[in-house]
Formats: sequence, C-alpha cells, structure tokens
Amino acid sequence: MNTTSKTPVLSCSGLSAGYAGAPVIRDVDLSVHRGEILALLGPNGAGKTTTLLALAGLINRADGSITLDGNTLRSEHSRQAAGHGLVLVPDDRALFTTLTTYENLKLAGRKKAKIDGVFDLFPRLRERTSVAAGSLSGGEQQMLAIGRALVQDPTVLLIDELSMGLAPVIVEQLLPVIRQVADDTGTAVILVEQHVRLALQAADRAVVLAHGAEVLSGDAKELLTHPERIEAAYLGGDRVAAE
Repeated sequence: MNTTSKTPVLSCSGLSAGYAGAPVIRDVDLSVHRGEILALLGPNGAGKTTTLLALAGLINRADGSITLDGNTLRSEHSRQAAGHGLVLVPDDRALFTTLTTYENLKLAGRKKAKIDGVFDLFPRLRERTSVAAGSLSGGEQQMLAIGRALVQDPTVLLIDELSMGLAPVIVEQLLPVIRQVADDTGTAVILVEQHVRLALQAADRAVVLAHGAEVLSGDAKELLTHPERIEAAYLGGDRVAAE
C-alpha cells in the first residue's frame, strides 16, 4: 500500500441508505486511503452493493456524510462523485455489448496512452480489440469493465462482485492486477468479493457487513490468519472485535 497522507481519500460516516424508504444499510462508517485496497465482505443481502451505490451517488442516502478528496458529496448526485474521480465497476459490468473492446475503452477515455496502459495490464484485450464486447468470455468482459474504469483515471475505484460468474482461477488472475493498479497509481479501491480468502490476500484492510451493519473490521492479513472471526461475522451477525 502506497499511502501519501494520513487523511482518507474517501470516507463516509453514519451512512444509511435503502430503497423505497426501507433501510438496507445503517450507520456504516468506512474510509480508504490512496493506494489502499479495502475488501468489503459479507453474506448475500448484507448491504455491500447498496453501500457502493450510495457512495457513488446512484441511490439516495437517508443519513450520513460522504467526503471524497476533501469534497463533501451530495446525496444521489453521481455526476459530482464521478467528477471528483469516483468510478464504479457494477456487478453487471454494463458494457456496450455491440461495440468492440476498443470502442468501449475509447468511449470511456480518449487518451491513447490510457488505453495502451489497459492493454499492458490485460494483454488478452489487446488480442480482442475488434471483437464485440458481447462475444467476449466472462473473464474478458470483466477485464474490459475494469479497463474501462481505469481509462477514466479514477481517484477511487469501486468494484462490485469482481468474481460474478467467473471461475476462481480467473479471479486469481484479476486480483493481482487490481493490487498493481493500487500500488503503481495510488488509486484507492473498495472491492466487493465473495471469495473471502482471495480478497483478503489482495487487500490491505477488510470490513464485514451483516444485516446492513458493520460487524467486523481489521487488517486483511491478520483476518486471513483468523478465519473463525470471519465465519462468526458471517454466521452470527453480531459485532466481532478485531484484535
């Protein structure tokens, strides 16, 4: 992790949000520094995706504050978040399936050097520049979704369900690239991932949500050596002290 400041680049305090007036997350506090990967973990329905959508300004928040690079973000204002460098890779990847790999990247960022940088990170995409995104494999589509986010030169990168529909071996190939991006560029990353062990191996810190609330947080490598804490957080849902 290459942090250049003790001040988080992104933080939220008391974040509460949901849908149609029904709360999904309650009083969530998160922070991430430049060059840091924060793994956001938890069972299905814990509120992980809702947290990312609230941070990105894509859903209304009922309470709480969000600060990005010194700027206070308004609720449900995704353009403001994007304007300050927050980029979301959604769980459905949201690619333009009829456009080619190269066209998807060019729409997101017109600087050739940025696109070439993506091809350096994902050589497979260089071989598939003229292939429609809808014809790519699942792993290639995820590479393209991440690459499209990277050409936007993010300050903070939010990745929702990296492994969605992918074999673990593909996830094992993708996570080191995310680690490299964080280390080399100072991009802060919040990563939602169901493969807990793989996520902890790549991350600096981890937060576990259950029933919409934070129940465990701590150093990722420390938590990796104490899987019983993760299991208790997933199964019990009561706050577990991270020693």
